[in-house]
Amino acid sequence: MAFTGWKSAAGAGFAVLFCGLAGSALADEALKLTELSPKGADACFGRVYDAAHLKAHPKQKVARIFFYYGHDPVSHPNEEPAANSDTSYNGFLTTTVRGAKAPQWAGGWCNHESEDGKSGAIRCGMDCDRTLASLKVDDKGRLILSGLSPDIYLDPDSEEQLGKAEYARQALGPEDDNFRLDPMPAATCQAEFARIDPIDPALGPPLRERLKPDQPFCYGRDYDAAHLASHPNQLTQSIRVFRGPVELASFAAGGDAANWPDGADVAVTVTTRQKGAKVTQTYSCQGEANQWRCAASSKMSDFSCDIAQKEIFLKRGADGTIMLANPNSSLAIVDLCSKAADGKTKSDDKVYRLEAMPQSACAP
Repeated sequence: MAFTGWKSAAGAGFAVLFCGLAGSALADEALKLTELSPKGADACFGRVYDAAHLKAHPKQKVARIFFYYGHDPVSHPNEEPAANSDTSYNGFLTTTVRGAKAPQWAGGWCNHESEDGKSGAIRCGMDCDRTLASLKVDDKGRLILSGLSPDIYLDPDSEEQLGKAEYARQALGPEDDNFRLDPMPAATCQAEFARIDPIDPALGPPLRERLKPDQPFCYGRDYDAAHLASHPNQLTQSIRVFRGPVELASFAAGGDAANWPDGADVAVTVTTRQKGAKVTQTYSCQGEANQWRCAASSKMSDFSCDIAQKEIFLKRGADGTIMLANPNSSLAIVDLCSKAADGKTKSDDKVYRLEAMPQSACAP
């Protein structure tokens, strides 16, 4: 039940840069660079360097490189409502350096540099007014990619932060520029980007698709004596996570199904081996990357203090299960209003794998 790898905030697939957006293209303006995509379809260019080439260019780190012009090939179906998804990027670069098991990637906005946006060189910009690359297509339809910065996957001040030696290790090499990429089927690039973060098919669709706004659900687990004996620090004897008539009525009255699961109330009932009594706490959820982030709510709660900073996280588990994470003592195992509830959870009550149960198992 160890706590591992739950996010407290949604993250990007490349360096997270806290800057304003620079020149992002609207979704309906994408795919207008006819040099890259004459018919308006997604376009793929790539190259995989053989051992002979890499031996002849010892300062080139990149062994595989692909550029995709089109719709996002990186993001998985996740828990964020469609209205919150970022569709502004239209250029995506992925490279795999020698010896690496997985690629790195960056995205940007590609447009002509001319004032009318219809002619001249093609520049792909990034956040913080950085340049992803400059592009042109030669007379054989190959993509010439130049102006690739060594710190493309790093923060702008990374050399100062990391030091010269570590910066040199993480940055691209001095010969990693002026790539000539061959046109390839879009599926080839999609498969390459899929290597970055492979989807586990056992997880199935996101919770926002499995759990409907107008339908109840009940998940839980009861721990037997043998389990509790082998986990002496675990207080939880049984746990239920559910949406019943009260939660459904609350969402129907004020929720927005188009932005589901934002605003969804979820109730959690816990029975501890010490107290033996059921304690129920309601949480208000929102979609965040691949999880629901749920803040404790005073509605339908056994506690009356301000507990909005107490959070739990819900994720889809394998084979139809749900994972609940409680990294910050935010389950009602102890009184959430007491000082004892402050700080990190020190017991085994951190991560739970919950199975689907009949709704009657979650009845008050």
